[in-house]
Amino acid sequence: MKNYYDILGISKTATDDEIKSAFRKLAHKYHPDKKGGDEKKFKEASEAYAVLSDKKKRAQYDTYGSAFAGGQEGPRGGFGGFDFSNFARGSANFDQEFDLGDIFGEFFGAGARGGSARRGRDISVDIELPFREAIFGTERRMLIAKMAVCGVCDGTGAKKGTKRTTCSSCNGKGSIREARNTFFGNFTTERVCPRCLGRGEVPEHECEVCKGQGVAKREEEIHVVIPAGISDGEMIRMPGRGEAVAGGTAGDLYVKLHIKEDKAFARDGHNLMTVLHLKLTDALLGGEFKVETLDGPTTVRVPQGVAHGELIRVRERGVPYGRGSRGDLFVRVDIQLPKKLSRAASELIAQLRKEGL
Repeated sequence: MKNYYDILGISKTATDDEIKSAFRKLAHKYHPDKKGGDEKKFKEASEAYAVLSDKKKRAQYDTYGSAFAGGQEGPRGGFGGFDFSNFARGSANFDQEFDLGDIFGEFFGAGARGGSARRGRDISVDIELPFREAIFGTERRMLIAKMAVCGVCDGTGAKKGTKRTTCSSCNGKGSIREARNTFFGNFTTERVCPRCLGRGEVPEHECEVCKGQGVAKREEEIHVVIPAGISDGEMIRMPGRGEAVAGGTAGDLYVKLHIKEDKAFARDGHNLMTVLHLKLTDALLGGEFKVETLDGPTTVRVPQGVAHGELIRVRERGVPYGRGSRGDLFVRVDIQLPKKLSRAASELIAQLRKEGL
């Protein structure tokens, strides 16, 4: 007697969901149409699932074994008693809630579920920005050569002044059905009509530029709005601004930003850093000094005896973020020591040394 629980790799107390999950994994692994598949193991797994997924058959199997549950030893009907003739329509031998499309969509392609919409290629472009423009935001306009909606027929594919007629291949439905004889029996699949590309209509007279496709290679102006505070290496995604494709949706445009370095400022998150160069006497005596900000010059107060490398904070002169918020500007003090001293300066410093400074 076959042990269906062992075949599926589950315990006798397994739930319906656990049985379903185990079968899906084995069906995916051993399907004979896949590379490395194993027809024998696939049949065993199918037979085990056919019994254990049915409450009545599972109860019979648990009590009497496979001979009384419809899973007899040896081939019967090709699958050990399991009838695949109505498999595609959801046979009573299978749990009606089991989603066959999840498994067989992988085996037979998206057509088993009705096909999938075509999508154009994504495009990536790079933009280099000055530091200050990246802080406050800016705009750019650029010309990109790509597949786009035909500018002559506006995407209809028809010559100007002519009409479109119902596609004779799909009778205006945009898709066609195909019957396929597979390992499991006859399957009916649906796919996008190759003639009208899902539109349901074809032009009476094709556009001379795009040859009826509705898309053509041309230059298109792209307007990019760059938000304030964007960082180096960030990407801006523009949905639907990538390449167009006949009978489908356009891809996306990705704009990657490269920020140039600034001689006076560096960025740390939402804050900015700059340097204030001070003479030794200015550092000792302190006072008010002008510093440049991205908004123009401002005055900062330097305390007496400020230390080299000390930071002075200027509020809300940093990077804009959120709704009206800004980071801060930090001014780093750089005390510059004289490389040469005059005789008078040397005498004064000698007196300072005597004072203990």
